[in-house]
Amino acid sequence: MKIAGKRYLDYSSFIKLYFGERVQKISLDIGFSCPNRDGSKGVGGCTYCNNNTFNPDYCEPRKSIKTQLEQGIEFFSRKGKNNKFLAYFQAYTNTYGDFEELKKMYEEALNVPKVVGLVIGTRPDCISEEIIDYLNELSKTYFVSLEFGVESTNEKTLKAVNRCHTFEETKATFELCKNKGFHLGAHIILGLPNESKEDLMQHAFELSQLPIDTLKLHHLQIVKNSVMSVQYKRNPENFNLFTSENYINFISEFITYLRPDIIIERFISEAPYDLLIAPNWGMKNFEIVAKIDKHLQNKNLWQGKNY
Repeated sequence: MKIAGKRYLDYSSFIKLYFGERVQKISLDIGFSCPNRDGSKGVGGCTYCNNNTFNPDYCEPRKSIKTQLEQGIEFFSRKGKNNKFLAYFQAYTNTYGDFEELKKMYEEALNVPKVVGLVIGTRPDCISEEIIDYLNELSKTYFVSLEFGVESTNEKTLKAVNRCHTFEETKATFELCKNKGFHLGAHIILGLPNESKEDLMQHAFELSQLPIDTLKLHHLQIVKNSVMSVQYKRNPENFNLFTSENYINFISEFITYLRPDIIIERFISEAPYDLLIAPNWGMKNFEIVAKIDKHLQNKNLWQGKNY
């Protein structure tokens, strides 16, 4: 999978090898809530969260799944030559609901022409063996990926950001899900308050112990309408936000401690400009990734070098 001189396993190469062609994800918002907002676990959500930062224009929960997918497919079909698409259940917690209702939603997505699989984003404390068994069965026919927001492997940090689950729970969930037919993904935020460089590098070690296939990395962004935006305004000294140069240096070292067979799906996330408070790097995702690639080359670093 190390194609075109990449010094890490990259997601687009994995997808092309798996399907034999480029496949596009279509993001969906179907109005799910989150146990960290509705009071079952907590209220107010995670301190960094404003879910509107994820959603493209065609994502509106009042539209049906079929409509969102068809509009997304039409949009991407105009831009390129995509013949296959993945339904990406992205916003909030997409396994948090009645099992029979969840099945209907997933199957509505899979019945849309050109949709070849599901990508489901959720929390480690919102999964059941019933759902795991169902997704395992689905994976015999379709590509299925289950992504968990890990966010930090540090218990103090998880408590401070009001995550309302522990890393121990995360590890237990991945144990339940391993050796099934579906792919397992993790998502982590780098640079949450009060995490030292040693804490951040420890994430690489802890993530490498999990049975994950893919990993999404991104730097902390302060976005409007989040609890953290208020905290940042009141006490900016509590935040050590990455500059673009610092992040490029850091992430290049970080991946040297990662297990070499983990597919890196993302290095950074780009919040919409009108919602972003800080840091504003003034660069697009692809520009940052190009700089990471160049830095890895210049420093002779690669994924797993120090694993």
